[in-house]
Amino acid sequence: MRLNTRETFRRQVLHQFVQAAIAAYNPFEPNLPTNSPRAHYAITEAALPVVKTYGDSAWQPAVASFREEQGTLLASYRRERSFNKVPVQLSTGTVLLSPGQHNELQRAVVEEFAPRFVPGGMLLYLGDTTRKHLVVDREQLTELGIPITAHDKLPDIILYDRTRNWLFFVEAVTSHGPVTPKRVIELEDLAARSATRRVYVTAFLSHNELLGHLNAVAWETDLWVAEEPDHLTHRDGDSLFAPWPKD
Repeated sequence: MRLNTRETFRRQVLHQFVQAAIAAYNPFEPNLPTNSPRAHYAITEAALPVVKTYGDSAWQPAVASFREEQGTLLASYRRERSFNKVPVQLSTGTVLLSPGQHNELQRAVVEEFAPRFVPGGMLLYLGDTTRKHLVVDREQLTELGIPITAHDKLPDIILYDRTRNWLFFVEAVTSHGPVTPKRVIELEDLAARSATRRVYVTAFLSHNELLGHLNAVAWETDLWVAEEPDHLTHRDGDSLFAPWPKD
């Protein structure tokens, strides 16, 4: 598409004007079909008197009044993003994750995987695709010997089973990032000073996602698929949850 086409101007300029209450779409024939050749735009009744003041002393007060009454486009976008956020229910309340499949899967891990396989467990860490460190229990992680300064090395989710003294390191995979042999080594180095045993889990939204990464997942780790939350697969071995370090 050429950058100077009518369609480009409509999408990249007029849509934003409509959202900001500066322009109205089909105000004289509001029932026109979307593809009508008579489609048109007009300045809104709220914006017209503001524009007329441009260049004189009434401009700034008029703009301020318009923003107060109509709101800003930035605020509108922020509200829209807020509506699309992914709510995750924690024991302490609800947190909102950025929209997207990765965070949908993280919600499933917290709300579906944890109650089934780590009942009574503590959520010590939960990342977010936009705000990387959304939930961090600094005190507990420090007590368990996990360096909280190494956020870039942490898995997506950390759960703690106090009864067994097991840490569950969970990677939520929607496009990349399963628990590979290399990743196990990295996380074992991270937890070198911890007296806990570690359990490595790779979580997927669907079996199709799992199949695309299965060959890369490390042996002696566990696989969980959100579309069948009651089931778990252990890669090699005769029981689920084989903790590291190995005996």
